[in-house]
Amino acid sequence: MSNTNESKTLNEGLRVLSLCGGIETGLLALHELCIPVKEYHTYEILPEAIAVSTYHFPQIIHHGDLYEANFEQFKDFDLLLAGTCCQSLSKARIENKEINNGLNGKSGIFYKAIEALNIIKPRWFMFENVIPSNKKDLEEMTKCIGVDPVLLNSNKFSAQDRERYYWTNIPITQIPENNSIVIKDIMQNNVDEKYFYKKDFEILDINKKVCAELKVNSMEMNRRIYNPEFKCATLTCINGGYHEKKVLDCDRPRKLTEVEYERLQGLPDGYTDVNVNGKKLSYTKRCSLCGNGWTLPVIKHILNG
Repeated sequence: MSNTNESKTLNEGLRVLSLCGGIETGLLALHELCIPVKEYHTYEILPEAIAVSTYHFPQIIHHGDLYEANFEQFKDFDLLLAGTCCQSLSKARIENKEINNGLNGKSGIFYKAIEALNIIKPRWFMFENVIPSNKKDLEEMTKCIGVDPVLLNSNKFSAQDRERYYWTNIPITQIPENNSIVIKDIMQNNVDEKYFYKKDFEILDINKKVCAELKVNSMEMNRRIYNPEFKCATLTCINGGYHEKKVLDCDRPRKLTEVEYERLQGLPDGYTDVNVNGKKLSYTKRCSLCGNGWTLPVIKHILNG
């Protein structure tokens, strides 16, 4: 496409389709980059995610279940964004082959995104996913998308370690070599007492990233207490059982707050603080929405191309 046509498209506004867009960090990135959007359609079924995206961007057109999608209506759209399910690709549950079954499992929804890519033939596209635990899945995804992936770590842009693959035909400008932001830089002051644990804990090595351990009956990963002088480990969905990330704050262990989760993903403070059916989203829901989403400054860096 010529530069003239590209400029015309940008001036008139992009027509965008988002697949499994969650809280629609892609649209937030476009908004903050001042790239006009003419239409923004999404396939997303999580009520909490829909509530957050609708609150901030009521113009979004929601279409529901991706498995029921008819992509003919989106032919020749300008931009396709896809962040399909990573659950059966991720190394996080590699020991459980009923969950960790790659593209044969829940992550097989990826093929619906490929159907969209082939039918729509968008001018630009961006796919995102975790590092698959099986190399064959990575090769299959790359073959289907048709471009080599770029491995980016959110720690180049934020206080969080988060490696993800991005497949895109958008030119990606030079990635920053490093970023000095660490957990202490995004921590809130005078945090409410409810975030602090009343459990025993043990200092392991105050100079290490994992500097202490909470004495609870849970898997080792869930007992880790992070040193605020380091980057935070990758945020994930949480559902109780001490899954939330923990930090040592003034020599006391506490869970990260919802706002700190948002900051680690580069989101505005309070971005996930919305109502669903008249009730505020819970701590668990807000943190899970962040852990299940994209890192905003990474997406902005890509879409800036």
